[in-house]
Amino acid sequence: MNTVRSGLPELRNAARSGIRLVWAVFLFSIFVNLLMLTGPLFMVQVYDRVLTSRSEETLVALFLLVSVLFGLMAVLDWARGRVLARFGARFQSVLEGRVFDAVLDHAVSPTKRPEPASGLRDLATIRSLFTSPVALALFDIPWTPVFIAAIFVFHPWLGWMAMFGSATTIVIALLNNRMTSACVSDAQTHELCAQALAEQARRSADYVHAQGVGASIRMRWHACRDEALDHSIRSSDWAGLFMAVGKSYALFLQAAMLALGAYLVLQNELSAGAMIASSVLLRRAVAPVQHALAQWPMVQQAQGAWATLGNLLETSPVRARCHALPRPEANISFASVSVADPKTRTTLLDGITFSLVPGQAIGIIGKSGSGKTTLARTLLGLTRITTGEVRIGGVRLDQYDPDILGSYIGYLPQTVTLFSGTIAENIARLSPNPDAELDVRAAKCANAHEMILSLPDGYDTRLHGDDSRLSGGQRQRIALARAVYGSPVLLLLDEPNSALDHDGSVALNTAIRSFKAANCAVTIMTHRPSAISECDRLMVLENGCIKTEGARDTVLKSMIANVKPIQASLLRVSGS
Repeated sequence: MNTVRSGLPELRNAARSGIRLVWAVFLFSIFVNLLMLTGPLFMVQVYDRVLTSRSEETLVALFLLVSVLFGLMAVLDWARGRVLARFGARFQSVLEGRVFDAVLDHAVSPTKRPEPASGLRDLATIRSLFTSPVALALFDIPWTPVFIAAIFVFHPWLGWMAMFGSATTIVIALLNNRMTSACVSDAQTHELCAQALAEQARRSADYVHAQGVGASIRMRWHACRDEALDHSIRSSDWAGLFMAVGKSYALFLQAAMLALGAYLVLQNELSAGAMIASSVLLRRAVAPVQHALAQWPMVQQAQGAWATLGNLLETSPVRARCHALPRPEANISFASVSVADPKTRTTLLDGITFSLVPGQAIGIIGKSGSGKTTLARTLLGLTRITTGEVRIGGVRLDQYDPDILGSYIGYLPQTVTLFSGTIAENIARLSPNPDAELDVRAAKCANAHEMILSLPDGYDTRLHGDDSRLSGGQRQRIALARAVYGSPVLLLLDEPNSALDHDGSVALNTAIRSFKAANCAVTIMTHRPSAISECDRLMVLENGCIKTEGARDTVLKSMIANVKPIQASLLRVSGS
């Protein structure tokens, strides 16, 4: 399967997909900020014209005009907020499918270990920034020079004071970013560590309680949480300091502007209306910077999420579209397949060669660490092959679309996971258009039909993830029904009878026989003799290599012949 690498450019392209919405927000911002001049101009007219002329008609006319303009400004401000919210939603909708695939890709990769669904959380964090008031403040900041220029019109001294005050406010914001960014990053890192540890403890709750390690895990969790809180408090302290300084400085700046304006009025260089208007304009000039300063932690979180999400997408290349291929025959072939650990370069599989024809079942046995799991992952297309190739129906695995390939393979993992939804939906692999007849057929094949009907709502019984109402054997039967749903060409079973009773094992063997009769191929990873009773062939793996492979009975006789001399030697040692 061909891939195309991306990353930060992909994020930028997703943002550009809503560029028209951004231009609409920018256009609305022009009118909103121009209408912000309504208040100062109204004050100039009231102080310099209405009060001197004592004209009530002029006052009423000005007030009505100002009311209409302020109403228009409110509508435009509300409209740009709605447009910006839709830009954030569009950004998320464009990327969320791609991010979801990248999270799954990382979950099955031995070299990539992000926090569960962290990419989706990062995407939501970025969208939250786009829909927050601080985003509107960032659109207003470019208008600060316009308001300062308006103050220059009243008097140069006032303009220079406004420019100095705005520059100082920006410096405060930059210092705030410099002092808090590292603390925010460290707090997020330790918080993710604490969340991961808590999730691991939740998933292993039985072991934690049975072995009495809850206190130890809690201590580790507390250590991560304490570090996260320490950095978070330090960040909040710095942010609070700069926010307090920023607020006090803004009030001081406004008072200084009024004092300077009053002095100019006393010198007959400025009118009273211009004095009040310049103070209002200054407040409006620095307001966006103050809003951004108050919400700067959100900006920093979004910056971190942007970088993390870009790295996630960069290390999870886009899947190129594969040519639609017909349903393959159950011909499975490994040709000199070798697999190495991407981190340590240790060989996990070495020159594996074998083939499987329709109607055949092969049992793969070996000690722990012999390579059974790696071989299964390779057959599922989850492991990158170093050399050689794997083919299904004469076509290399990488030429299939992963989702389409999955529909041709029935996989029963050793650890069964059922998803939130009905039993019928689980059997149908969460298909948006499940076939009830195929559900029942698959359940009967797995000998789960009667068991499912005994549940309160039968096939419509709703499960909530790893539902404790079901026993291990019931869960495995449902998972087996899910594996055989749709009659896949290959059935891959990993320790399939680990949680099955005698009846379940009989049903499993019956299902394997029916699959073989339907010209499907079956691969079983196991160390239990009962699981290989329906196998035609056996393969023994040792250190990633095929130790022996052939007809089941021939391989078993060979293994027994090798064991007898060892048993005899042990008996002689024990007798002496």
